[in-house]
Amino acid sequence: MTKHRGVAESSMSEAALPIRVDANIVMRDLPSHEREGQIFWRLRVRLCMAHLRSLMAQARLRTSLVVGLSVFFWVGLFALFYGGFEFVVKHVDAPGAPYHAKTMQFIFSLFFLSLQVMLVFSSGIILYSGLYPSHETAFLLTLPTRNERLVDYRFQEALFFSSWGFFLLASPMLMAYGAVVHAPWYYFAYLPVLLAAFAYIPCAVGAIICLVLIDRLPRLRRVILGAAALAIIVIAYRSIWRTLEMTDLEALGRSWFTETYRRFRFMRDEWLPSVWLSHALLDAARRSNNNPKDLPWFESGKYLIVLVSNALFLHIVVGGLGKRMFRSSYCGLHSRPARQPRTTWGKVDRFVSAGLWMLPPTMRVLIVKDLRQFRRDPVQWSQFLIFFGLLLLYFANVDRFRQHRENPDVLTWVNIVSFLNLAVVGLILSTFTTRFIYPLISLEGRRFWILSRLPIDRDTILWGKLLFAAGGSWMSCSVLVLVSDLMLSVSWVIVALHQIVCLLLCIGLSGMAVGLGAIMPNFREQSPSKIAAGFGGTLNLVLSALYILVVVLLTALPCHFYLLAGKSDGQPKLLEPTFMNVWMLLGVGCAVLVTAIVTVIPLRRGLQAFRQLEV
Repeated sequence: MTKHRGVAESSMSEAALPIRVDANIVMRDLPSHEREGQIFWRLRVRLCMAHLRSLMAQARLRTSLVVGLSVFFWVGLFALFYGGFEFVVKHVDAPGAPYHAKTMQFIFSLFFLSLQVMLVFSSGIILYSGLYPSHETAFLLTLPTRNERLVDYRFQEALFFSSWGFFLLASPMLMAYGAVVHAPWYYFAYLPVLLAAFAYIPCAVGAIICLVLIDRLPRLRRVILGAAALAIIVIAYRSIWRTLEMTDLEALGRSWFTETYRRFRFMRDEWLPSVWLSHALLDAARRSNNNPKDLPWFESGKYLIVLVSNALFLHIVVGGLGKRMFRSSYCGLHSRPARQPRTTWGKVDRFVSAGLWMLPPTMRVLIVKDLRQFRRDPVQWSQFLIFFGLLLLYFANVDRFRQHRENPDVLTWVNIVSFLNLAVVGLILSTFTTRFIYPLISLEGRRFWILSRLPIDRDTILWGKLLFAAGGSWMSCSVLVLVSDLMLSVSWVIVALHQIVCLLLCIGLSGMAVGLGAIMPNFREQSPSKIAAGFGGTLNLVLSALYILVVVLLTALPCHFYLLAGKSDGQPKLLEPTFMNVWMLLGVGCAVLVTAIVTVIPLRRGLQAFRQLEV
């Protein structure tokens, strides 16, 4: 017995000694960079195939509906852009002429520059949510995997989820332009490579900013995000103000366009990737003028090489920064001491709770909880501040677009602009309900069992999220629409009508997002961007856009016909001013009916699925 005890103690003492491991042996046993990349690509392919098989087996109808609506949306954008480019070719200048090239360069530069800024923000935000708070990343860090491979693996996801909307918008636009100007075949051959290389550059810039920001300034990242959002608003405000202060020029005339083109010359700086893409597209779309030295495909290929080389260079930079900064920034972010919560926000929460005195106490608590989550997430309030701040600046200066208010034709134009502003607010709101309201149920994740065990009816949880979404969105959207109507000096009847439509849009979009989020929850995903970019989020976005289009048309067409009937004689009896009030009331009634349908049906199905949800 003593002999065995001595052997055991000797073995334990040997096991307690530190083990010396040769770093060269460890690195030799690890797979090479190429083999490691193949392993991760195989993992991604297997996950995608498993997800597709699950969708085709369990959600075939839903998948077919989303694909069909996406195709319909693409075709609609193609038809819209085709008509717009035909107008430019017919009324501005023919393809190949200098004025046509300037016009299209201005349009392309402005369009791609705005998308370029959005891609920088969206890719950085998505990469942050995929790298640092993700449980999958925490698991992968326990494996013998290189840091740069983990960053590249997550960056590929951020690139896909942030740029799919860019391809959905840019592809029909550029295909329509090529069809209108009868571009040669190499224009369409260059198109996928040009778009992919261009999208990669701002996404890589966003990833670089994310890695450097988390590594160097972990405690000031919220301040820097807020300062960046404020800087974008200030720059956009100065650009809009300089453009709109041209009151002595005819709106949308040649002199107005020339002055606008001059004021936006900063968009044509040669160091911007959007300018490279614009030049490449215009060179590829034009045909040769029978000059042996004039080779449009060669000139376009130069810009293609510039875009691809810069994308590859930034890919190397992202990998190098990931190798040097990721693990240290990850450890520093998760080991920093918790901050003392501020008591000031507690007073705000109590004020909000007191303002909701008419609701049950349990629902007030749930609404305050969602408000705190929104306030503590800089991703949500920073994007909200950027988009709605820019809209407020535009609406505050929208009256500079019109002159001669006594002209009936101008009044008709003002009416159209007012409803277009209402539609823009609705479309922006649909993106926010898809991005932030739809994932609310899914973001509870594994902690959902806490809510399910509370002495609260599950229906109360869902109704609380609906009231939080509808109330919060209505307060901001109604102010924007009111500012727009006041600056346009529309009649008080139209102001009241717009406020009613705004309320209907907030209720309908919130009900649709909450209902579909309860029908199709995803408790395994921690990133709200990936949840919103999934099939359920895409379906919600497409249905929201169709709903906004129907409601705005139902209320805008009677008002437009009313103005037309008031300034023309000999119109049909049904278009006389006495009948227009009936058509306006009928349009509002149909809008209320459509809102009730898109709110009640998803909520009812969502409540049924929510009651049967297993946690």
